[in-house]
Amino acid sequence: MHDNQIRDAGAQAIAEALKVNTTLTVLSLSENQIGDVGAQAIAEALKVNTTLVELDLHQNQIGSAGAQAIAEALKVNTTLTKLDLNYNKIGETGAQAIAISLKVNVTVTLLDLSWNEIGEAGAHAIADAFKVNKTVTKLDLSWNEIGEAGAQAIAEAFKVNTTVTKLELSDNKIGDVGAQAIAEAFKVNTTVTKLELSDNKFGDVGAQAIAEALKVNTTMTELILHHSQISDAGAQAIAEALNVNKTLTRINLGRNQIGDTGANAIAEALKVNKTVKRLYLFDNQIGDLGAHAIAEALKVNTSLTDLKLGNNQIGDAGALAIAEALEINTTLTSLCAAQDSISDLDLRKHLNNFRRTSHSFKPRWVHH
Repeated sequence: MHDNQIRDAGAQAIAEALKVNTTLTVLSLSENQIGDVGAQAIAEALKVNTTLVELDLHQNQIGSAGAQAIAEALKVNTTLTKLDLNYNKIGETGAQAIAISLKVNVTVTLLDLSWNEIGEAGAHAIADAFKVNKTVTKLDLSWNEIGEAGAQAIAEAFKVNTTVTKLELSDNKIGDVGAQAIAEAFKVNTTVTKLELSDNKFGDVGAQAIAEALKVNTTMTELILHHSQISDAGAQAIAEALNVNKTLTRINLGRNQIGDTGANAIAEALKVNKTVKRLYLFDNQIGDLGAHAIAEALKVNTSLTDLKLGNNQIGDAGALAIAEALEINTTLTSLCAAQDSISDLDLRKHLNNFRRTSHSFKPRWVHH
């Protein structure tokens, strides 16, 4: 029932039906402008409904009053496992109410509170809840302006939380202090497998702290640091971590300020790392020298399957080096170099569209 202009009156009617319905398990009311009144009606239904397991209320102009009503319902509801409140306006008061309910709710496993203006105070409340909650496995707090203090609070919670496996904190005004706190948490956390920190501003200092955590963390498999003001120094630190880390399979460093020096360090790490399968370095400042280094790594690396280098400063020389490396490499299956500075049209076309379909594939377009 996505985007149907249901509004509060329609939501109230649906809520009445939910009170007696015993078969519906998934309900999506996203983008329907149900507001607080509609959310309150749905919340009342959740107190008695015993079959609904997934509820999507994203982008519905729900404020703190609606969130508080939903929070009260979560205290007694025993079937809902997925709750999406993304892109509403629950604010810190709504977040605090949800947090209290999470201390007693034992069924919700996926919770999306992104784009909700929860701020530092809301983050503190959520963090407090996750010190005791033992059921949520995926938490999304992206785009909430939690800041340094909020990030520090979340970090403290994740030193003790043992159930969340996916944590998303993108675009939260997290600087180096917050990133350092998060890094400390992931030196001891043993359950999170995916950490999303894109669109923050922690730069090299934060990246260096995260790199130190990667040296000892043995559970994280996906790390997303896209658009985080990381330059060569941060990339070098992460590369050093990749020399010893044995669990990370995907790392996204796209849209940063990594140049040839950083690319060279990462390339050296790829010569020894045996676990990273997906590496994203698009939209950086990597030129031919960095591309040459990556090409040399591709000749010996046996784990990388997906490499994104688009929107850098790689010219014909760098592209040719990579093309020649692909004659030797037998594991890379996907490569993107779109929007690089490659003037050779044949090279550009085939690097942009490279898809290996078998290990015996030999690119006919390599120039000798």
